[in-house]
Amino acid sequence: MLPFRSRPQLPSMTSPTTPCFAVLGQPIAHSLSPRIHRLFGAQCGIALDYRAIELAPDALAARMAELHAEGLAGANVTLPLKELAARECVALAEAARLSGAVNTLIRHERGWLGDNTDGAGLVADLRRLGVRLADARVLLVGAGGAARGAVPALFDAGIGSLTVANRTAARAAALAHDLQSCGDIATCGFEALGDAGRFDLILNATSAARSGHALALPATLPAPDASAYDLSYGTSAEPFLAWATSAGIARRADGLGMLVEQAAEAFHRWHGVRPETGAVPAQLRAQPQ
Repeated sequence: MLPFRSRPQLPSMTSPTTPCFAVLGQPIAHSLSPRIHRLFGAQCGIALDYRAIELAPDALAARMAELHAEGLAGANVTLPLKELAARECVALAEAARLSGAVNTLIRHERGWLGDNTDGAGLVADLRRLGVRLADARVLLVGAGGAARGAVPALFDAGIGSLTVANRTAARAAALAHDLQSCGDIATCGFEALGDAGRFDLILNATSAARSGHALALPATLPAPDASAYDLSYGTSAEPFLAWATSAGIARRADGLGMLVEQAAEAFHRWHGVRPETGAVPAQLRAQPQ
């Protein structure tokens, strides 16, 4: 596997002066990524073509190779493709290697370099919201690709402890095993959450709302002055945030800010400049379409 190097010069999919980028996922029509990257491009004076591409998991490997051959300059990867995309890259950045999930593809002449900016985006948004991370007791609900992307960045931010809870306890245990180099991770199934203790920060990284499953969490989980954050945004985050409200958590947020921040990290890797993000979530909420 090739070593991960800095951003290469990127050929265009459309013209020598307008590089083409994309977001890959299924479903993808709802994605705000095209709008976010166009806002960033306008802000930074960078012309770009950014598309949303619907892609089933079993078609990912072949399509990634085709997009590289066609000259795609880079791509974001979303559900349910992040872990599969990691297997198709010729090299992985440290965050992607640790998490086993890729959300950003960077063009290299021999194939795709894979990175994961989800964790950096999460930490940036939590800090923007004034959430204390240093020495915090953190509960991460879910053990899929989104959770795996968050873990290394949370430890880098100096959290005090991390517990991962998942509907299937074995999957949480697998995450803890795979990411043990990041720090000590306690795990449990949902049925044991009542005995898990109290937490300063509760993060929801499940897709329960999208899959139609209820997410019933004990009201005893929050510590005084706790924060609650859903890595999803919009209607997908509503059930978890409703629980947080009922549990008395005053500081609550969905993951729209994280989406913007992880996109800014990807934009920086592609273009060498990091856009200003502060006003973008409000712009997206004011005009969601």
